[in-house]
Amino acid sequence: MPPLRAVPPSAGRPFAEQAGGKRADAAPAEHYARLVRIAYLVLAPSLGRNRRVLSAHWLTQRALAGGRRAEPGRAYAYVRLRVLRTALESGLPLFRPARPRRAQFPPLVPQVWGLRLFPHSCGADELALEQALAGVSGPCRAAHVLRGLEGLDDAEVCRVLESAGVADPRAALLEADALTAPHALLASPEFDPCSLQVRPTDPVGRRRRGRTLLAGAGALLVCGTLLLIPGDGLGGPRAASAPLYARHETAQKALEPAALRRVPDGLWRSSTRRDFTVWPTRGDRTGDSGLLGRALAAWARPGPAVVTSATPGTPDGPPMGPPQLLYAGEAGVAAVVLFHDGLRVVRYAEPRNADPSWGAALDFARVDGADEVAASALVVQRRAGRIRYLTAPWVREAGVRDLLAPRVAAVPLARDRHGVTDPLTGPETEAEDPADCRSWQVLELRDGTAAHLMTDLGELTPVRLTSGVPSAPHDVSGRAERESWARTACLLPAVRSNGVRSVNSWPYARQPLPEGAGDALWFCTRADTWRGTGSRVLAQFQAPAELSGGTGAPGAVAARSEDSPDCGIRRPRVLAGVLWRSDGGRWYVLAAGSRQFASLTATGGVRGRANGRLLALPAGEGDRPRLDGLLTDGSRAGALH
Repeated sequence: MPPLRAVPPSAGRPFAEQAGGKRADAAPAEHYARLVRIAYLVLAPSLGRNRRVLSAHWLTQRALAGGRRAEPGRAYAYVRLRVLRTALESGLPLFRPARPRRAQFPPLVPQVWGLRLFPHSCGADELALEQALAGVSGPCRAAHVLRGLEGLDDAEVCRVLESAGVADPRAALLEADALTAPHALLASPEFDPCSLQVRPTDPVGRRRRGRTLLAGAGALLVCGTLLLIPGDGLGGPRAASAPLYARHETAQKALEPAALRRVPDGLWRSSTRRDFTVWPTRGDRTGDSGLLGRALAAWARPGPAVVTSATPGTPDGPPMGPPQLLYAGEAGVAAVVLFHDGLRVVRYAEPRNADPSWGAALDFARVDGADEVAASALVVQRRAGRIRYLTAPWVREAGVRDLLAPRVAAVPLARDRHGVTDPLTGPETEAEDPADCRSWQVLELRDGTAAHLMTDLGELTPVRLTSGVPSAPHDVSGRAERESWARTACLLPAVRSNGVRSVNSWPYARQPLPEGAGDALWFCTRADTWRGTGSRVLAQFQAPAELSGGTGAPGAVAARSEDSPDCGIRRPRVLAGVLWRSDGGRWYVLAAGSRQFASLTATGGVRGRANGRLLALPAGEGDRPRLDGLLTDGSRAGALH
């Protein structure tokens, strides 16, 4: 229970009752010592007594300076509320997600140099109360002071604390109930910051700090002088670097529309290379210097209205020199500009009417080392699930194919005279469950030698889809490869927006299922990136279509890995396993390895070994064995993970 109230004689009445006929705006100053004591008691004891004394006087003086705004007759209550609020604010953590308050910092005035101030020490009871106040919260100290020093009842205490910004005044009162010291101790000289003792600070340490400060000021003066000296100093005629904000001639030239590199039409026919460097400049706004200037300026200095994106590993800095202009024209409701600087393709898009309030978009994609197929198309516009592509000049035909319908022929896709396609529906990458994926539209491009399948994975460059062993991937062709991709396509969101250049999927094993359920295929799908790192590998298990929901049902992901050489040209091996349930309700552990494996072993919940690269063992629901295998060269290797 709370202690018995032992209220000092002057406490317990509002100032309007105590002041009588005196001016209300002047009366709070007469209670300066009382207000300073309140501030001293509410301030956190962890600040130290010297800091609390100075802060208590400073907070009270600030509160008195603002007391003139109080209503007549309520000046004391108003000033007391300001003292409480700022004393509570001083105890808030400085590093928190909010604007710092002035009370959290050391006081400006008063300042005492070379001396330490603290109240007179009293008996053991006061020391015990000081220690108890140090162990409670600021709102609890405020509640205890309002109860004991001000003589307010609990309802009035709650009202004052709520006005001071305390979130839960009732909790503060409950916490104050645990303080059992008599309230009369609050009037002790131990807590009177107006009756003080004085002690000196450390004179030796003060002199040492003074010398250090003078030495630092001298060094700063010397460095500043050197910065301003012409000649070999920083910024001088013979300096290695120019002064701050100096303009570099090449960097300035890169922002001039007239300096853009423009490739004439037909150069690609005689060039020894076919990539983005031989794309001709196309579009019906290639002469619009206003559009090109805004695009270059946004590239060099994107403002707050420009939404910028970059594929992983792609620098988004300004151009290194005048870039190549690939396209400038209108696509749907946007005006689009495409640049190429040898390393990156950069896309700038703004509203057709150039309204700055609508903002702009700036996208970066790394394309270094692009070959003829990788440089066959770029995304011009992606809007409301529809995509327009700009195709390379060597692309003869463009079409649309649904990967989930492998037996349906590609539908021709029209292009304008600049090579921009009509909009086509993008793939369904938003489905959370691959089983909910119903369509996957891809771009089929023909260049006179082969048909290439390209899919959108949320980036500027479409991703090439291939089949075949890692040492010899090739374009998807034939019914069997299209049917395998029909069950792989809806797993592609797992590699979306990762800077992917190509995805290769190939069958590495065929396994007879137990109980005569047919044959299952094991596929390894590897997504390689433009930057070389960050590749992603999926091992998938494809049961017979009649057991899995049809030819378009996605395979089951048995294992996945990131930044692994497995399933690639450097290390084409792969091992994975699944827990499979037969139509008879029995469970089996199935595993398959690539041709590099001579035998497989399962340990853990299920134990067994099989010669060769296929393993099938009876298991129970929920079993998760550990798989590894012996390679043909005698070494051991684990499963993909």
